[in-house]
Amino acid sequence: MESGSADGLLLVDKAIGMTSHDAVALARRALRTRRIGHAGTLDPFASGLLVMLVGRATRLLPYLDGEPKVYEATIRFGAETDTADPTGVVVREAPLPDAAAVDRAITHLTGEIEQIPPVFSAKKIGGVRAYAAARRGEAVALAPTRIVVHRWSVRARRAEELDVEIVCGGGTYVRALARDLGALAGSAAHLVRLRRTRSGPFSVDDATSTDALAAGAHPLRPSRDAVSAMPVQVLADEDVARIARGMTVSAELSGDRCALVDVSGALVAVAERRGDAWQPKVVLRGE
Repeated sequence: MESGSADGLLLVDKAIGMTSHDAVALARRALRTRRIGHAGTLDPFASGLLVMLVGRATRLLPYLDGEPKVYEATIRFGAETDTADPTGVVVREAPLPDAAAVDRAITHLTGEIEQIPPVFSAKKIGGVRAYAAARRGEAVALAPTRIVVHRWSVRARRAEELDVEIVCGGGTYVRALARDLGALAGSAAHLVRLRRTRSGPFSVDDATSTDALAAGAHPLRPSRDAVSAMPVQVLADEDVARIARGMTVSAELSGDRCALVDVSGALVAVAERRGDAWQPKVVLRGE
């Protein structure tokens, strides 16, 4: 199955019902390689953008720019579920809130806030995933985490539902935002639809659907696109050879980090400053 020839960035539009692991497995079959990593999982009920790195480009995961995240979500008021999404069972019901109460709650859930992750989440307690303990009926108490919610944009209001776009930092559970919105508005709520549309500079508009991937489409983008925000220094052939051997080259740019490319624009390495030189940290050439 290992082809060894595929390297680069793959943007996938995950379908509802698939796990993120399913989507990665699909990409592995399509590209005939096992060497695929991804940034930021999506729950099975959610759809949207998964950013994958293929082949040697998987080494770029620590340098991937994945913030902010942008989501389209639908929140349903009147009932809270144990999972905070449509897959769970109702644990609390309450009257529907008025629009003013919802707007006040959104204000409280904007900016740098503390969020208690959902009980059914991958957070670990004593080395055990919270969802595993919850499924066994054990009491789960998760500590709050600090998150950033940059913006809510209300797209539509209906009697029981609210359509919003949420721009937030990494580590944010949108279903926990839905849960907390209901409580702060004097009601109850859970998430019924979630779609990730952006992750940093990457857009779902540029992604390949999982159906197309299964049918054989696999448009890889160059590895350089994974670090497109980094300053770029073009290397002469002799410096490409030095970088391939792990040696430093003279720094012609300011800053602490840069992408080193050859004369064709292909990514050779990501490097960090050492005095007036670049020290390669991830080398994609000469292996």
